[in-house]
Order: sequence, then structure tokens, then C-alpha cells
Amino acid sequence: MIIYIKGIEDERFHRPLTLIGNLFFEETELCFTEGNHSLEAEFFIEETNEKVSVKGILRNEDGKQFVASKERAIPHHLEGKERLRQVKNTLSYVYLTLLQDFTGMIQKWGILTGIRPTKLYHKKRQEGMETSEIHKMFKEEYLLSDEKINLMQQIVERQLEVVPDLDSLANEVSIYVGIPFCPTKCAYCTFPAYAINGRQGSVTSFLGGLHHEMRAVGKWLRDNDIKITTVYYGGGTPTSITAEEMDMLYEEMVESFPDVRNIREITVEAGRPDTITEAKLDILNKWKIDRISINPQSYTQATLKAIGRHHTVEETIEKFHLARKMGMNNINMDLIIGLPGEGIEEFDYSLSESAKLMPESLTVHTLSFKRASEMTQNKHKYKVASRTEITTMMDHAVSWTKEQGYAPYYLYRQKNILGNLENVGYALKGHDSIYNIMIMEEQQTIIGIGCGAASKFVHPITRKITHFANPKDPKSYNDGFEHYTDEKIKILEELFSK
Repeated sequence: MIIYIKGIEDERFHRPLTLIGNLFFEETELCFTEGNHSLEAEFFIEETNEKVSVKGILRNEDGKQFVASKERAIPHHLEGKERLRQVKNTLSYVYLTLLQDFTGMIQKWGILTGIRPTKLYHKKRQEGMETSEIHKMFKEEYLLSDEKINLMQQIVERQLEVVPDLDSLANEVSIYVGIPFCPTKCAYCTFPAYAINGRQGSVTSFLGGLHHEMRAVGKWLRDNDIKITTVYYGGGTPTSITAEEMDMLYEEMVESFPDVRNIREITVEAGRPDTITEAKLDILNKWKIDRISINPQSYTQATLKAIGRHHTVEETIEKFHLARKMGMNNINMDLIIGLPGEGIEEFDYSLSESAKLMPESLTVHTLSFKRASEMTQNKHKYKVASRTEITTMMDHAVSWTKEQGYAPYYLYRQKNILGNLENVGYALKGHDSIYNIMIMEEQQTIIGIGCGAASKFVHPITRKITHFANPKDPKSYNDGFEHYTDEKIKILEELFSK
């Protein structure tokens, strides 16, 4: 969809306009000169010290007009980025209203296009706003539906039940360990994930660098008396490496990290059932790691084949029962709404099969067309469900989880997500993932170690976030892991300096 924009010359407003447009059309292209276009949007912005007013007019090719306006008071003390944000939100409000009127499509998330809507809810709560005030703000200023506001409230309340000291954990850290190997790469994936077959040299070199990072970061944490809240082994698929390599890795963790027995939660993704063996489960038990993920994504075999997962549905079920038999009592499973070729019937079948297993937590993802994924680069090969079907599947997931006794405890959203929906983690009571809460709400520093691991350094007082990422490919990581470790420690020293 090509939209001719009039009255907006400031480039700082172009991105929010594009993001709002993408909620309604598969790809939005803004143009700022007269020419070939499908829609024309004209805006009039008036700004004073006390308020901003925006009026918008949308015209289609037939000359039909849609008009919307919004006035927003701006406190005197707001300056710079905060003031600009108020103007952007007002412009987004008007543009969203125009496009809703034009298309007849109602966006339940309103003008929120960011990944972490509950983080904004927490921010307002921490500022002292009452629940009723927060609801009013989201409804009137952000155009959220009651359904999404209530979902956020339910999640925030659950998080504070699970982590009562959430607001005071900025002086601790969590650790993400990235292991970039998988049996095969899924069609929708953009994580650092390299096929492990025939790469044993790369794996060995990588693990040497990873052990170095664990020792150096662990020593710094010990020396500075910094506690670890959670540890999460992700990837890739961390159980792609051998049982012996896993054993040495967790031994390194226990020797290097401070006070490991008091870490609140240690998770190992075993998402690909074809990587799970009795020997590897023995190792997890040896090191007292009982929270794992075994991810079916779908219980339809043709779907697994289409997205490049080389395990069978039967193997998923078999490995789940094996893990249970061997004492794993905190298992997460993932399902994805909108996988190629799947409709409501297939998704309902996946839910019914999940009911037979009853994992402690279930994360329901909505398919997102990530720019670098094979699926996005070859969209013509992958037929996905309509927006209406996607919404119905999500509604069924909400009903099913409630009936089975699960409650939502975290959510995040992504660009190009089908139906403009969300990804929601559900858990039975007492099995919510603390790491998932910490990474989504950004209340503390997450130190990323390993290949492709991204660190988010959160200042304990100002909550300003500094990003730092290790390289995604094993060779670059192997060549420079000492440098990347030193750089992270420099940031930690600045962050936690007394």
C-alpha cells in the first residue's frame, strides 16, 4: 500500500506512521511527493507549550474523505524526547483512527506497536498511578480495547505474585547462555542456529570460548557480590551438544557462578525433541536442572515437515513422557498459531493433544514473518491463515488455557506478527518462568554470554538500557570471545560502580 503523506516533513514521525500503516496493510510505503499512490493522508499539527493538536484527513482514490482529530495536554516540565513522544502518540492516535474508519478493522492493541506493552503498565504502576487511572490512560490515550488492558493487568498482577520483589531486583542480574546449534534450522527462525552435523570442530572451539566467558563473568560477579536471579540456556538448541559437553558446561557454571544453589531458576531449552536422550536427562538431573522446554510447535506431521523440523509428532510425545519418567517436573511446551497450511481445526487438535500431556507451562506464539527467515524470503511457498482465522485460534487458546487451569504470566509482541496479535506464556500455579518475566519487563540486567547472546544492561537507578551483542556466527565468536568478555565486564563496572 502506497500512502501519500502531506504535512509531515519531520522524519522523526515517519517511522510511527509506517508502523501504524503496517497494522492494516501487509507492507506500507510512505511517499512525500505527488505521484502514484492508493491513499492520501494530510495532517495539521499545532503545538504550544501546553498542548498539541493534530487533525488528519484521509482520502481514497475515489475522493472519499475520512476526518479525525485529537488534542492532548502536555505538562510544562516535559522536554526533548518525552515531549516528542507525546506529539508522536497524538499523531499515531489520529492516523490509527483514520485507518480504522477506512478499513473497518479495529486494532485491539491501539497505537501500541512496541514489543513489551506490560513494561509500560509496570512503569505507570511504579509511578504511582492507580489501576483505574492506568486503564483509562490505555483506553483514551492509546486506544486499547478492554480485552487487552485486562490481559495486561492480569499478567502484571501474576508477575508480582510470582516475583514480589520485582521492583527491587535491579541490583541483581540474570544470565542468558547462547548455544547456537540445532539439528536443522526452522523456516520461521532468525535465531543464531547452525546445523550441528559435521561441525564438531566449531562446537569444541565455541565451548572453549563459552567456558572462558562463564569463568570471567562469574569471577566479576563474585568479586563484586552481585547475585544471580536466573540462568537461561537458549540458542539454537542447547541440548544439541553431547551429554559429556553438557556435563562439563554445567560443572563450569557451578564452579564459576556465585551461590548457584540459591539461583531462583535455571532453564535449559530442549526445544527439539530429536536432541533429547536419556543420557542428557541424566545430566540435567545430576546438576538439579528441572525446568526444560520440549516444543512441539504443532501436532500435525505435515506442518513439521513444511517448516523444517525433522522430528515426528510421536517423538515429541515420547520424549515428553521420558522426561516425566526421569523426574522433570517443570516442562514448558510451545505452540505456534498460523503455521503454514494450518487452520482452526489443526490448531484445535494441537490444543487437544496438549491436554493429554499437561505441561507445567505453555507458550502460545503467533507466527511472525521475521525479515531474515527463510519463510519471509520465500513467502509464496507458505500459505498462512486469514486474519479472522488467526484471531479465532487465539480466542480458542485463551479459552482452552483458562479451562485447563493455566494463567497468563508474560507476553510480548513482534513486528509483522499475524493478526497484530501477541505471544503469551501461560503457566500452572507455581511454574511461571521468572527469567521470562525478567527479560520482558527489563527490570534488571541480563548478561548474554555465548554465540549470538545479546546483553541488556539496565542501570540500577536510572533504568537506562545499554545493549551489547556477541557475534552470531561461531567463527567470529571463537576469534574474539576474550574481547567481547572484557567489553561486557567494562560495562558492568560502570553500571554497578558504587
